[in-house]
Amino acid sequence: MKNGGLRKSNANSLMQEYSTLVGDAVLRQRTRMAERQARLEAELANRVKSEFIANMSHELRTPLNTVLGFSKLLKEHGVRQLTGDQIVQYGDLINHAAEHLLAVINDILDISKMQSGTYALDAFEVDIGDVLRDCVEAEKPQAAEAGVALSLRVAFSLPPVRGDDTKLNQVFHNLIHNAVKFTERGGSVVVEVLAQGNGGAMISVRDTGIGMSADEVRIALEPFGQVDRARTRWREGAGLGLTIADALVKLHGGELMITSVKGKGTDVTVTFPPAHQVSPIEARDAVFGNGATL
Repeated sequence: MKNGGLRKSNANSLMQEYSTLVGDAVLRQRTRMAERQARLEAELANRVKSEFIANMSHELRTPLNTVLGFSKLLKEHGVRQLTGDQIVQYGDLINHAAEHLLAVINDILDISKMQSGTYALDAFEVDIGDVLRDCVEAEKPQAAEAGVALSLRVAFSLPPVRGDDTKLNQVFHNLIHNAVKFTERGGSVVVEVLAQGNGGAMISVRDTGIGMSADEVRIALEPFGQVDRARTRWREGAGLGLTIADALVKLHGGELMITSVKGKGTDVTVTFPPAHQVSPIEARDAVFGNGATL
């Protein structure tokens, strides 16, 4: 019995030692994997920041050069004897360039305010149907010029959404504008809003455009991430709109989801809970993570 007990004790001791070794090995492997993941995420963040700085240099310099160049031509009108059509054309180019500069600066300020938790909403009960009608009407000329069919479907008896109508307009104008911009001639964009059973609202912006892969969707939602850098010209925008739209939806207590198939189209769905609003700090943490920085 003593020998049997000793063998059992030795076996238990060996099993405990083996379990400890296995546990240590698993822990070391998990630590290595966590370190590798953290390193990859840090490298990605640094690359995104570097690309953003390079893109911003182009985004700001190009329209600024337009303003300086054509304003100089206007200044020299007495020498060059510009025609009336040329003056109008140059003034129009200067105006577009200045509007783009202002939009880029406002986008950067919006991101900064959201990150710091100081971005506040002027919240009231909003008719989301009216907001979408305004956005669709504003985008119809661009859709007609691009040969894209743009339509709106609004359900009856929609519940009001508590929020800032100006910021909600910014969200859906951006989503609809993107859908039209990335849909080829002959395609369609459908905007639909439905009431949810819990008293909230669901808005869908569906297009038959170029679509995105899963990796491209992830990149598009990252701060300063751009999917198609070949389109990064000053007239195409700085690539901050979708990030800001996602952040503004979260600021309203809602959720933005993207379903897309490469070459077939994209469906952006925004859901709002009933009469809900989060604080700026909570929204900052939801968008960037607790204490995260860009």
